[in-house]
Amino acid sequence: MKFSIWPGSAAPYDQIEKLALHAEKTGWDGLWIADHFMPNRDDDNTGPTGEAWTILSALSVKIPRIRLGTLVTGNTYRHPAVLAKQAAQVDIISKGRLVFGLGAGWQENEHRAYGIEFSTVGGRMRRLEEAVQIIKSLFSKERTNFDGEFYTLQDAPLSPKPIQQNGPPLLIGGGGEKVTMRIAAQYADEWNVWGTPSILASKGPILEAHAEKLGRDVNEIHRSAQALVVHSDNPDVIEKALKNSERQTIAGNSDQLCAIIQEYINVGVSEFILPNFNLGSSLDQQIEAYDKFMEEVAQHFK
Repeated sequence: MKFSIWPGSAAPYDQIEKLALHAEKTGWDGLWIADHFMPNRDDDNTGPTGEAWTILSALSVKIPRIRLGTLVTGNTYRHPAVLAKQAAQVDIISKGRLVFGLGAGWQENEHRAYGIEFSTVGGRMRRLEEAVQIIKSLFSKERTNFDGEFYTLQDAPLSPKPIQQNGPPLLIGGGGEKVTMRIAAQYADEWNVWGTPSILASKGPILEAHAEKLGRDVNEIHRSAQALVVHSDNPDVIEKALKNSERQTIAGNSDQLCAIIQEYINVGVSEFILPNFNLGSSLDQQIEAYDKFMEEVAQHFK
């Protein structure tokens, strides 16, 4: 079981870097960054939001061991050929440690504010599938030609290629059962979703059914999940967290959290990602929470 951290991109870069350096030294396996341009609020979209690919480029130089990835890049924000070029360079800078997380794009307010076409759900999904085909072709072939509904490439090169053969692992994020998970089953090396073990247990068979229909071995697809973590010995704190959280949350003391991680493993999850969104506002609070989880929970599965 891999364990990774997910720093919020509203934090200053130097805080993200310090947290990443600490994760590197204390046994974590990866670090993920969301790809957004502003907070997801219609009433007030002001507030700092770091740019994901720039952050990953900088961390690739500073952090020598752990995997680095986007969770996930919104396909609508950049032309897929440009995105493939960015990803290839980050893979080179990181010496082959990039995981290329990609999704259809969902945060409407940043599309509206920046004049980026948002389209319909169906349109975004068709665009995502074309982008995946283009990116995989650019990574693996000398020249790419593509004539689709949304994108056209003519004799397009990508050089230098990523370090990882045929490109960094492609992670498709999202739990849409008809289309997103079918795209993951067809093209992805990794699939990710927010969720508790029960959600993964319900969606796993859907991924497997898509893979079987496509003639693909589902065991080739690495599964990861994230949830907010409330790590406490206080039953009232645990109950309140599970009752009031707007996001998928797991909560309990160390033994209870170990049991929950085992449930993730039992339903095929091989990486648990721990966001810092509820771990305190200061770097010291976040480090303390991550250290406690690593020492009292994650180490039992290493």
